[in-house]
Amino acid sequence: MIRLVNLEKSFGEQKVLDKLNLTIDEGKITVIIGRSGEGKSVLLKHIIGLLRPDEGEIWVDDKDITKLKSRALNEVRKKFGMLFQEAALFDSMTVGENVAFPLHEHTSKKEREIRELVATLLKEVGLEGTEDKMPSQLSGGMRKRVGLARALALNPEIVLFDEPTTGLDPIMTEAIADLILETREKFGITAVVISHDLPLTFKIADEIAMLYEGKIIEKSPPGEFVRSQTEVIQQFLNAQKLSIPTGNGRNEK
Repeated sequence: MIRLVNLEKSFGEQKVLDKLNLTIDEGKITVIIGRSGEGKSVLLKHIIGLLRPDEGEIWVDDKDITKLKSRALNEVRKKFGMLFQEAALFDSMTVGENVAFPLHEHTSKKEREIRELVATLLKEVGLEGTEDKMPSQLSGGMRKRVGLARALALNPEIVLFDEPTTGLDPIMTEAIADLILETREKFGITAVVISHDLPLTFKIADEIAMLYEGKIIEKSPPGEFVRSQTEVIQQFLNAQKLSIPTGNGRNEK
């Protein structure tokens, strides 16, 4: 579904992406991990077209989005939903208005239809009946759920998650992991997750890709990834004192 080919990006003299190659498989959850400052969020912004590479190609289905002009790029972006790190809700809008925002902006649906769809989306993420609440009345985990409902509003094929568990306690982190898995099952999405949270990664990932010095140095299923002989990966896993969750049929001790 998504292919990044020889991607290069520098900011001044700092090279962040260095001939990076990565394939994101349709219908799978791919988690991109790496040390702080490696450029994981920069990579995510390239995938959705918010940043343009200095060199290389970004294929979404059959289109290289690096060659597209604004109107054509916006059409491709409709395939995407994105859950930002801090949910990025509009604080002056109610929960319902936040979820409805992309529907008002990008569709011609009538108000009643939008209200019904918003109610359905909030129910899907476990926030039924919260339409009239303000973001300031919500916990961090609830705000993330509202952000996910908004990301799903346009029925995207691909959802990007930027550090979805940052700032959450272990119980809410577990809930967000379950929510990502449920979202993939219910909506059939392809998911790309940026994360530093290894227990989350090993719970949800079909494929794990590690970004190091501007390149993807490994992409494999969790069971293979943890057995990688690459020294950098083993150092990263050991430094994180990895404890791999079990129970979803995906992972191995």
